[in-house]
Amino acid sequence: MRSDGPAKVVDHRSGASVWVAGSRQERPNRPSTACPFCPGGLEAPEPYVTRTFVNRWPSMPDDRCEVILYAPDHDATFASLGTAGARSVVDVWAERTEVLGARTDVAAVLPFENRGHEVGATIAHPHGQLYAFDTVPPVLAQELTTGTCWMCDAPPDDLVVTEVGGWRASVPAAARYPFELLVAPLAHRPDLPSLDGDERDGLAAALVDALTKLDRLFDAPMPYMLWVHQRPTDGGAWPTAHVHVEIVGLHRAPGTPRYVAAGELGSGIWFNPVAPVDAARQLREAGA
Repeated sequence: MRSDGPAKVVDHRSGASVWVAGSRQERPNRPSTACPFCPGGLEAPEPYVTRTFVNRWPSMPDDRCEVILYAPDHDATFASLGTAGARSVVDVWAERTEVLGARTDVAAVLPFENRGHEVGATIAHPHGQLYAFDTVPPVLAQELTTGTCWMCDAPPDDLVVTEVGGWRASVPAAARYPFELLVAPLAHRPDLPSLDGDERDGLAAALVDALTKLDRLFDAPMPYMLWVHQRPTDGGAWPTAHVHVEIVGLHRAPGTPRYVAAGELGSGIWFNPVAPVDAARQLREAGA
C-alpha cells in the first residue's frame, strides 16, 4: 500500500473502513494570497454561478470526491446566498447525485459542508464537497434498517425551530451537539433528485433560515458541519429513506467550542451540555 493513498483499510477491532490518503497533507491550508475558488483562480478560471470539479486532493480514488463552489463572491456564506442562490446549490447536489449515483461502483452519494477553520475548512471561500462511496456508509445504513421512517414522525412542538416551504427544521430529542438541527420535508421524499421545483425552493429557504439562525445565535459566524442523507444509489429499494439535512453547530456558547473528548470517543456514548428544548428555544428566538 502506498503511503500517500488513497487506500481503504479495515479496522480489525470494529470492522469499520478507513480511507488513508497521505497526499491530502499537501492540500492548501487557508492561502493568504490568491483564492483558487474566486473567478480567475486556479479552480475557477471562468465566471460562474455555481461550479463543481474533482478534488485535486481526494480522500478516495476514482473521481469520487468533488468540490462544489456555492457562489463567486469570496465573502458570501450559504445563509447569505438567499433562496435563489441556495436553490442553485440544491440543484447541483441533485444533479451530481444522479450522475455519480448512476455509476455501478457508487453505492451512496453524500453532499456536505465544513464551514469555519474550527471544523478544518482550509479555504474560506463558500464551498462544500461531495463524496461518492463504493459502499453504503454505516451511519446511513443504520438509519435505513430500522423498519420504519423515523423522519415521518413529527417532533414535539418544543423541539421545532421553524417550518418553511414544506420543510421543517427541528432539534433532535437525542441531540449529540448543543445546537444540532434536522431539516427535512414534511412529505416523504427519498432523495434530492426526487424533489420537484417547489420542494427544492422549500429546501433552499429552510437552509437559509436555519443557517441564519445559527449565525444570529451568538451574533457571530457559527462554525458548522452540514451533510445530506438520502437514498443510496446501489439499486436497493430502501423504503424508509427520507431525505434530510443534518447541521451541527460547533459552539455551545459564544466563542466556546463543544469538544468531543475521550469519554465519548472511547465509549461511543454522547454527552450534551445543552438541553435540546433549550437549544430549540434559543434558535427560535435568534430568528425573531
